[in-house]
Amino acid sequence: MVPDEPLLSDDEDGAVLEARIETGGVRLDKALAEAFPTLSRARLQALLAEGAVTLEGESVSGGSSKAKAGLYAITLPPVAPATPQPEAIPLTVLYEDADLIVIDKPAGMAAHPAPGTETGTLVNALLAHCGESLSGIGGVARPGIVHRLDKDTSGVMVAAKTDRAHQGLSALFATHDIERTYIALTRGAPSPARGRIETLIGRSSSDRKKMAVLKSGGRNAITDYEVQRTFGEPARAGGAPPAARVACTLHTGRTHQIRVHLASKGAPILGDPVYGSGSPGIPVRAAVAEAGLTRQALHAAVLGFVHPVTGEALRFETSPPADMQTLETLLTQL
Repeated sequence: MVPDEPLLSDDEDGAVLEARIETGGVRLDKALAEAFPTLSRARLQALLAEGAVTLEGESVSGGSSKAKAGLYAITLPPVAPATPQPEAIPLTVLYEDADLIVIDKPAGMAAHPAPGTETGTLVNALLAHCGESLSGIGGVARPGIVHRLDKDTSGVMVAAKTDRAHQGLSALFATHDIERTYIALTRGAPSPARGRIETLIGRSSSDRKKMAVLKSGGRNAITDYEVQRTFGEPARAGGAPPAARVACTLHTGRTHQIRVHLASKGAPILGDPVYGSGSPGIPVRAAVAEAGLTRQALHAAVLGFVHPVTGEALRFETSPPADMQTLETLLTQL
């Protein structure tokens, strides 16, 4: 199979790449990756799913199907603007002054634009809410952002509105002079019921999209945890309960830190699609489904810090959203 050199032409809906595949028989996504070397296999799979790939003018999909010989064309969507645009997205504002804003971020909202989530992010909402005062603070792509919550983690976040606030907040996070407590609903419960998890965390060698506890390399990560409540009875004497509510206090802020740490203790967060290895018992699975939980059951409940400009001690606390509250109510019935 020797593809022609991909050609680029103009199309009213966006650029179009074309390449001819002389012989078929291999997986379509693999054949396309060879024919269009500037596009990753994951990108090609997404374009196939979007119906952006044609063979001799006919739409094709399903990367696992076999490639056929012929002229393939891929219509690329218009390039999104590099500068995030304001979007009138409602925000739950807990505190706001001239220098900073504290919000209760809903699950499903990314902190800032990234491939796959170019719009609908907290940055887009902040740009509309704060206006030009946010422009350029912390960089063009992530104005105002000094820390992140995972897209599907809910809870309290602070953003800067001025350079002096951004610098001050960044310094507080760098020295870990921030109070941060999260509530997690877990499969099983970490043992002992209270303790500190201190490990190295870095990219997994088997899956670069995941983080993992490492024996060497990575960055130091510290989480204090406390089991606040257990749900149901252990299946055997001395065993773990079916589920638990765990409070986690961060002393560092590594990517996916709580999710990785609780999973390393054999108590992954319920609903976690990445680190929730192993399936909970049938009653817990039923509770998750009934509660409509479609994300990791993790909520940033407490954020406390000294205002970087006024010196005032600030502390904010919010309750988990409805999906987690409903799940916890159902778990109490186990």
